[in-house]
Amino acid sequence: MRTETRTPHIPTRDGLADAFAAFPEGGERHPGVLMYPDGFGIRPVLRDMARELAGHGYYVLVPNIFHRHGPAPVIELPEHIGEEARPAVLARLMPLIEAHTAERALSDADAYIGFLTGRPEVGPGPVGVTGYCVGGLLAVRTAVAHPGRVAALAAFHGPVGADGPGGLAGLTARVHFGHAEGDMTPESLGELDRALEKTGVGYTSEVYPGTVHGFTMSDTDAFDPAALRRHWDRLLPLLGRALSDG
Repeated sequence: MRTETRTPHIPTRDGLADAFAAFPEGGERHPGVLMYPDGFGIRPVLRDMARELAGHGYYVLVPNIFHRHGPAPVIELPEHIGEEARPAVLARLMPLIEAHTAERALSDADAYIGFLTGRPEVGPGPVGVTGYCVGGLLAVRTAVAHPGRVAALAAFHGPVGADGPGGLAGLTARVHFGHAEGDMTPESLGELDRALEKTGVGYTSEVYPGTVHGFTMSDTDAFDPAALRRHWDRLLPLLGRALSDG
């Protein structure tokens, strides 16, 4: 399916947030998906992933989560974020990540969901939310804050349990969490899965074998092609089931 792209600016409480959007050509309406990037932000690999997902029949919105600090890319990134470059890049990013409080994240989520559902290219009904690394936590917070409006939640190599077991209370979306080996201890994974059980939602929560944190991102040393395929094999059916039901 051929796609179009746009670079919209989304009104938020703290100014305009720049974003990248991809959606199928043809003028029809499609389910909306909010895709939160990892901490490295909007860059070619995220635009490629958004186009890939849009090609399956979705309007995909990737926001600049650090818009308060400037347009993306907020900091200069190497073409490949290898082990040598990673420490310096993270040293510049960590203050931005720490400044992105839960209050800011939820305020922005309101704006992103409102923008997404208001697009003429987006059909009626609930949306999906997915995220990578810190974007996985933002996806969780967004889904919890918008019960009924978010029908599918996916997160990959993200700190999805950072808000504690109570952080999932009120969740109504179907869930898939794909964890990297080493991202969670068996104890923390068990605690997370018990919290998911309490919500009563349909979910899968699995460790992707042989992976390290960041395994979906092809511009990093963590990239694992087989794990990226597994990610699509989990994400696409989840969205198909949840959003077609909506």
